[in-house]
Amino acid sequence: MAWKVEEEELGERNGSARIDIRSTTPADSGHARLHQLGYKQELKRDLSVLSNFAFSFSIISVLTGITTLYNTGLRFGGTVTMTYGWFVAGIFTMSVGLSMAEICSSYPTSGGLYYWSARLSGKQWAPFASWMTGWFNIVGQWAVTTSVDFSLAQLLQVIILLSTGGNNGGGYFASKYVVIGFHGGILLVHAIINSLPISWLSFVGQLAAAWNVIGVFVLMILIPTVATERSSARFVFTHFNTQNDAGIHSKLYIFVLGLLMSQYTLTGYDASAHMTEETKSADKNGPKGIISSIGISIIVGWAYLLGITFAVTNIPDLLSSDNDAGGYAIAEVFYLAFKNRYGTGVGGIICLGVVAVAIFFCGMSSVTSNSRMAYAFSRDGAMPLSSFWHRVNRQEVPINAVWLSALVSFCMALTSLGSLVAFQAMVSIATIGLYVAYAMPIFFRITLARNSFVAGPFSLGRYGVMVGWVAVLWVATITVLFSLPVAYPITKDTLNYTPVAVGGLLILTMGSWLLSARHWFKGPITNINT
Repeated sequence: MAWKVEEEELGERNGSARIDIRSTTPADSGHARLHQLGYKQELKRDLSVLSNFAFSFSIISVLTGITTLYNTGLRFGGTVTMTYGWFVAGIFTMSVGLSMAEICSSYPTSGGLYYWSARLSGKQWAPFASWMTGWFNIVGQWAVTTSVDFSLAQLLQVIILLSTGGNNGGGYFASKYVVIGFHGGILLVHAIINSLPISWLSFVGQLAAAWNVIGVFVLMILIPTVATERSSARFVFTHFNTQNDAGIHSKLYIFVLGLLMSQYTLTGYDASAHMTEETKSADKNGPKGIISSIGISIIVGWAYLLGITFAVTNIPDLLSSDNDAGGYAIAEVFYLAFKNRYGTGVGGIICLGVVAVAIFFCGMSSVTSNSRMAYAFSRDGAMPLSSFWHRVNRQEVPINAVWLSALVSFCMALTSLGSLVAFQAMVSIATIGLYVAYAMPIFFRITLARNSFVAGPFSLGRYGVMVGWVAVLWVATITVLFSLPVAYPITKDTLNYTPVAVGGLLILTMGSWLLSARHWFKGPITNINT
């Protein structure tokens, strides 16, 4: 691949009118390209490549994803699944990221995926492709915010439990209503922070990225160092756990289910695309943000996994709901490491606080990305009350879209009050739904637009189509794999509701298109007066 700058004529068809901005082209290449695509600069373009990277990196947040789903990794395959499965998911995720980066370089707009689908699918299919991609993208993003902030609320529940004596010492275990209250409070703070000017948000984003990197290296060294009992290298790299309460014995099946931890973690890097209208030289720096956030997360995440796993000696005890942390595996690892050495688990609780701050930053950046997607989607009239959600305030922040994102995420979490099974069905869209949205524009780029796609400064060259097919086939594969049953016998409590949730979203999106949207939604609408 190569970084190159192409000179393109600055003009774009908009009906029968032609936009010609050759005489007024701004110095910034991303700004110029946005005008060329037919959009006014309404958001403040103040983010550097570091800031753009920071938003995606803090949403991927290896401390968040690995900590939240470490139980899944231990239960399905254990150390082998996590150690090697991380790279399996990482390599294929990079193929998705590279393909997205190439498209982002050509179309650096806040709309991101749905705008790309419209441009790459041709005039006949553009409105439908844009509609389907956009709704899968925005609902997937809301689900990501929901799952991230709810996981923080659950971690706070565990921290309180350990701080008050633990599960075996009569500690306080917060009810589901208290947890949902935590969730609502966290979202409120995130909405307030995202209402600040982008320059302030940029600083917080960079702080979040630094916290994730530093936190990983502190924990990966500290925990195994403090632990009085450590596992051997042979255990970490060769032990395959087949003991689970799911009634599954096939090693291949177990390995596949364990991959969910890695794939869930490596999600959310489309934030770099949604922040392009606020990024300097976005046609170059947007792709850099996508690729670097994935690459650095793969390296940092594996280091965190290894460090924590060397402190694992008894998998069944860590997964038992009778342990001090109530079955929260990483919390139990941290707590026991300090308790066994110093007689108190306070140090472990502090380490959990480090993770909690990382999850907080992850949720904050997720709301940022959500709001930019909602802003762009409503700019093109695709959402109810679009004119309201599209408004920006005096600080050039899409303020209404920010609060919409927080509100929808809170409503999605309310399903947890009825059943955690129902909530998991909602959250499953965070991985599969979002990856389906990632794959759609890539599919159009390697099929309908294979010969017409014009690359931007970042290009995969002759490898673009090959990498694109690898990406699309991987998304198709995980869509099937993560929809498989996760426990036998299958009952209403053990059923994997992922296909139900994603299928429901597909039916709603397709149904709304056939019944209504096909009559009025025409895809992305330019807003430069011509």
